Amino acid sequence: MTAVGERFAVRVMVTDAWDQIFLAVEPTTTVAELKRQALSQALRRAQIPLGDYVVKFLGAQVLNEATTVAALGAVPNSPFIVLPARRRAVR
Repeated sequence: MTAVGERFAVRVMVTDAWDQIFLAVEPTTTVAELKRQALSQALRRAQIPLGDYVVKFLGAQVLNEATTVAALGAVPNSPFIVLPARRRAVR
């Protein structure tokens, strides 16, 4: 018998689009995959430079994006933020 991972929804705020995305993830989903899904859904572009964005969870930047959401302690409705890695000048 194999165990099936339970999916649960997390909230991802993508600041470039100023939009909140709800993603159904499994406990084994990596932060890199979560970032890719959130950016492609919010920005609606196929080619997005993923290295130009960082992910924050509970106010802290996730430095190792190979970490799973379960390892971070994410539960249903957990908030993530995807934002540009560098500040942008305001004109």
